[in-house]
Amino acid sequence: MEQKINLLDMTIEEISKHLEDYGVEKYRAKQVFQWIHKGIGSFDEMTNIPMDLRQKLKDKFYIGRLEIQDKLVSRIDGTVKYLFKLIDGNIIESVLMKYKHGYSACISSQVGCKMGCKFCASTGAGFIRNLSSGEIVGQILAMQKDQGIRIGNIVIMGIGEPLDNYDNVIKFLKIVNNKDGLNVGYRHISVSTCGLVPGILRLSEENLPVTLSISLHAPDDETREQLMPVNKRYSIDKLIEACKIYTEVTKRRITFEYAVIAGVNDSKNDARKLAHRIKGLLCHVNLIPVNTVEGTDFRQSDRQSIERFKKVLEEHGIETTIRRELGSDINAACGQLRRKVIENQ
Repeated sequence: MEQKINLLDMTIEEISKHLEDYGVEKYRAKQVFQWIHKGIGSFDEMTNIPMDLRQKLKDKFYIGRLEIQDKLVSRIDGTVKYLFKLIDGNIIESVLMKYKHGYSACISSQVGCKMGCKFCASTGAGFIRNLSSGEIVGQILAMQKDQGIRIGNIVIMGIGEPLDNYDNVIKFLKIVNNKDGLNVGYRHISVSTCGLVPGILRLSEENLPVTLSISLHAPDDETREQLMPVNKRYSIDKLIEACKIYTEVTKRRITFEYAVIAGVNDSKNDARKLAHRIKGLLCHVNLIPVNTVEGTDFRQSDRQSIERFKKVLEEHGIETTIRRELGSDINAACGQLRRKVIENQ
């Protein structure tokens, strides 16, 4: 028996190609695409599609909706953390955040992660597989449907390394940007990477004006290798060189994410070394008070140390922000809820 295809994995052009077999008008593909990105749950809801075509769609396709396995809502700021169950039983996390300018979603790109960053909860539960483009889209649709809202900003910074699932992530970007679908502007999407240099160079050639975020987290190779094994393959010098190429090709500013860890990377000297590394690059630094993760000894730097770090960078002409902590009462950093569920199993 032929395996059914997840419609959410498909572009309008791909849907149209499949529908050619039925001899239907090309505009039907656009209608189907519009329906599935409205978050419908069944083909019967496609009221402007003929019944015989709906039946044919049922025979060949399915709409890959994600099941909400668990949901935590912050009493502090309303941040919502989702644990989604995929069709094969695997689980992933997503986070919905509310800002003055609207809703922002932090979504996952893989089931687990291979990168092994020491301060990240996603690593502890191991890597299982990549998410398809439709499973990445499905996170947005599920959150919108659950909350009755529209998500206008997307950060691919949840579980997984996006550039390790390159093709599916690029396809996801094109699908959510489509005006007949979710219509999220590229400039409202951030792609985060731990520093996969070949992926950064490939992304620079895609002509997609997304924001690239680099998880840097250290000013020198010795410290970064202790925190992030990927640095043994791609040193900071190689990473910064790729970032320079990216900014020159795209004319887009890069964001460097820097998790500030007490006694590890938060001294004034660390700030000076970081400033020396990235000075002159089209970038800004986002300082992140590190999240407490069970099984690690990492502690969050105090506010005074973080402010001091910020001041040093700004004295060197580097625009710097401190990330606002959201959902602190629900462990909103991706990976922690999934990890607990897997450990309990």
